[in-house]
Amino acid sequence: MIAAMSFGGGVNSTAMLLWLMEQSTPPSVVMFADTGGEKPTTYAHVDEVADLCAKAGLPFVTVSNGNERNGATLEENCLRRKELPSLAYGFKGCSVKWKRQPMDRWLRQWQPAVDAWARGEKVTRYIGIDAGEPNRAKLPPDARFVYRYPLVEHGLDRDGCMEIIRRHGLAVPAKSSCFFCPAMRKSEIVELGKQ
Repeated sequence: MIAAMSFGGGVNSTAMLLWLMEQSTPPSVVMFADTGGEKPTTYAHVDEVADLCAKAGLPFVTVSNGNERNGATLEENCLRRKELPSLAYGFKGCSVKWKRQPMDRWLRQWQPAVDAWARGEKVTRYIGIDAGEPNRAKLPPDARFVYRYPLVEHGLDRDGCMEIIRRHGLAVPAKSSCFFCPAMRKSEIVELGKQ
């Protein structure tokens, strides 16, 4: 089975990766989509997890949606267009444009996926949603992918995720998001001043 994992740099995706490794079922590749605006603590955690993957012989790739038309980062895109991130207007386009689309593009040219599709197989995509919010685990299979939610499937809630991370000697990461995300709570904004 060819499996690609979306790694967001937060609690759920970190716990999912560690749990899959514990079960001896690691993904074939781990993908981190870099918006260019993650919090400094998130980038430090991503580097730590990338090192862990390298030691385990697990490919870790960073993808981006930055280009001349969009700007190199989500922040540059917002500044160039003189607008806030889409969530400020009631939409959720940032995740699709700056996370999912770059991963989709990268996977379409990734040779193990191309070979699997040529054989008529689908690629499994692991997504880190914990068992406390199973309503978010709803992507149906499509022509190329089967979507799996190991944390939901095995009943691992937020507390269980944090336990897995601690068991591996890692610090529990802060919530991953851009440092200018309109969804940030006041406490998260205050915490930015300490980073």
